[in-house]
Formats: sequence, structure tokens, C-alpha cells
Amino acid sequence: MASPPVESQEARFQVHVTAESHFSWLRTRLSVERTMMSWIRTSIACIGFGFTIVQFFDRLGSMEGIAAALRPQAPRYIGLALIAAGILALAISLVQYRWGVRYLWSEPYRSIAGAKAHEMQTPIIGLTIMLMLTGLLAFGAVLVRAV
Repeated sequence: MASPPVESQEARFQVHVTAESHFSWLRTRLSVERTMMSWIRTSIACIGFGFTIVQFFDRLGSMEGIAAALRPQAPRYIGLALIAAGILALAISLVQYRWGVRYLWSEPYRSIAGAKAHEMQTPIIGLTIMLMLTGLLAFGAVLVRAV
């Protein structure tokens, strides 16, 4: 039995400039943006929830009539872990986003984009970096807080 012929990479991805391919490219590009925004929302939730856990249990321990915690440092460690997970998720998503955008603007697909690369800038990278710095600030605040 003969093996099936192997397709070349060029024959597999023939790009035809049509309105349909242009709008498919736009849908894919916007999908990359939506995915990044989902990562950002998840990361904000992790960072915020981690910081809130630390603050809540810190205040709870100072209230009258509340029994002392068996492991008073546990909320701090859980909060730090959640904040770190949020920062890490932002970093990973930023790398994934940059890879996806670079791929969509690569040579085979640039012709169907219908726009120049510098015309499609979004503030999402700046927002992600700002949120990473905020997360690092929250992590540092929880880490160096006197207990």
C-alpha cells in the first residue's frame, strides 16, 4: 500500500484576498482581543480576591469575641498565592496575546488584513502591564506587612 502524498505547507495555507477572508481575519483578530480581556478579568479577580482575603482575616482577628485562629498566617499565604497566580496569568496571557497578534500579522495573512499593522493598536498591552505592576504592588504590600 502506498502512503498518501504529503501536502506542502504552501499548498495547505493558500491565502486568497476576498471580502470573506478579510472578515474572517477580523473575527479572528477580535477573538484574540476577547481572549486577552478574559485573561485580564480572571487575573483581576485573583489579585483582588487574594488581597481581600488577607484584609478580611486581618480585621476579623482584631475583633472582640472572635476565637484566635489555629493558623493565623494561612490567609496571608493563600492571599499571596492568589495574587501571584493573577500576576503569572497576566504574564502568560501577554506572551500568548503577542504571539497571536504577531501570527495574524505575519506575511501570509497581511494581505487579507486590509489595514496597516500600526493602525490596529489597542491599549490592552499597556493595561496588562499596569495591572501587573498593581499586582506586584499588592503582593509587596501583603508580603512586607507587619504581623
